Amino acid sequence: MTGLFDSTDGQRTAQAAAERLGLVLGFLGVLAFAVTLPATRLAVAEMPVWTVGFGRGALAGLAAGLLLLVLRAPLPRRRDLPALAITALGVVFGFPLLTTWAMQSVPAAHGGVVIGVLPLATALCGALVAGERPSAGFWVTALLGSAAVVTFALLDTPNAAAGLAAGDLALLAAVVAAGLGYAYGARLSRHLPGWTVICWALVLSLPVMLPAAAVSWIAAPPSGAGVGAWAGFLYVALISQLAGFFVWYRGLALGGVARVGQVQLLQPFLTLVIAALLLAEPITATTLAFSVLVVGLVVIGRRQPVRQAER
Repeated sequence: MTGLFDSTDGQRTAQAAAERLGLVLGFLGVLAFAVTLPATRLAVAEMPVWTVGFGRGALAGLAAGLLLLVLRAPLPRRRDLPALAITALGVVFGFPLLTTWAMQSVPAAHGGVVIGVLPLATALCGALVAGERPSAGFWVTALLGSAAVVTFALLDTPNAAAGLAAGDLALLAAVVAAGLGYAYGARLSRHLPGWTVICWALVLSLPVMLPAAAVSWIAAPPSGAGVGAWAGFLYVALISQLAGFFVWYRGLALGGVARVGQVQLLQPFLTLVIAALLLAEPITATTLAFSVLVVGLVVIGRRQPVRQAER
């Protein structure tokens, strides 16, 4: 009996350590992603939107392919290909293209708050895809947080009577795409190294991304772009689209999609600060108030019980 209890205690200790490491890695991923919207705003200010949108995926895919070759990563199993395809649709096509398009008309600070609903979408996708079971209290706060984000978007839209702006709708669609991509990628990361998951997803996207980027580049070359625009483009391609996922997927796999996904509650604050520093965007009282409200609701939700899936 003593051996049985020792084994159980050891498993609990190991699981707790894995969750703590997952939270740390998740925070590093969120820190990388928090710069995405301001960097995208820098890029699309001087570069054609589709050149940025397709170009970031193409450059990240080429870098991922080179990394896989140099490190001699094994080919993914055939049964992993559907999940890799959904991961690519979510985090290589859906989220990057939709947010790039939205950043033409939506300030990065505003977008950062709308993206603040992403932890809730990630938890929902974690329940549907990864087999996790958050409690009823968690879902109540998730719904309240979503309602707060939509209310903010309506109040912050110049013509609120017309409803959500197109940029807001694109951002909300991007949230759904990212939630699915995170959940499927995290499920794959339970038996594949996290860095190979995003790399294979990017490589699978190259047959579409590379020609699209070439056509966009030829049709509207970014010849007049300055250093700031190029820096923003390189950041979203090599960090937001590639390196940030190395730690993010590993964190989700270790700590659970719903639990680690809540670390994203820090992203709106980080994005607001970065947008103010890089783009001199003002932080309005409305933006700050709704940031605090959304983060507070997600913090409450994070404290609710979540039964994780079997590993």
